[in-house]
Amino acid sequence: MRVYVPLTLPALAAAHRSGALGQDSFDAYAVTPGLREWYVSDDLEELEYAALNRAAQASLRLLACDPEAPRVRVVVAVDVADGAATADPDRSLDPAALGEVRVAGPVPLTEAAAVHVDAEDAREDVSAAADALGAADKGDDDARFVVDGAEDHELLWFATQEIDTLLGRASEG
Repeated sequence: MRVYVPLTLPALAAAHRSGALGQDSFDAYAVTPGLREWYVSDDLEELEYAALNRAAQASLRLLACDPEAPRVRVVVAVDVADGAATADPDRSLDPAALGEVRVAGPVPLTEAAAVHVDAEDAREDVSAAADALGAADKGDDDARFVVDGAEDHELLWFATQEIDTLLGRASEG
């Protein structure tokens, strides 16, 4: 099963150093029954894209909690055994938890299929969105508009062999 793990660049660096995602179980996003029902599609590629976007939203939340992290969303796509990721059936249709799964960790980083990261030109919008997230959650329409601006940026795809380069560029910028 493919899961999408939301991270920040410092968390990606820590996973790269340790060789694993998570020291214990952790949250990720995947194609769950609730996501399928919400998205109303049988196209697996579309559903996985929706799960990736849910993970990107969760990465933005992580950035909002870590003002020192570089302002880019990071999502690692990783393949885990089917039983290793479970969705909470009580939250499966909760809009805030669509696609959310709990992964039994740690998961070797060698199982990662790809890393998705914002382009350099997204940093300003992502930074503004992280700053506006709290107000957006409280119903501020202007703040919601700012948060949605980050979602207009597609995450770039990187091979796992490029993690060193990604982390090197992040430390320079």
